[in-house]
Amino acid sequence: MLDEKLLDILACPVCKGKLVYAREANELICRFDRLAYPIRDGIPVMLEEEARTVSSDELA
Repeated sequence: MLDEKLLDILACPVCKGKLVYAREANELICRFDRLAYPIRDGIPVMLEEEARTVSSDELA
């Protein structure tokens, strides 16, 4: 589980936009850039090269 205070201060490293916590996938998602950043061992990996592209179906 990700700390709510941490989620409030984290931003997408690409656009500086808000991130959405996807609990089941254990990822932080930027809806604008359609990127999902993994969370490994409770630590968000906020590197663009580590992010995966999110499909339109996943954003719905």
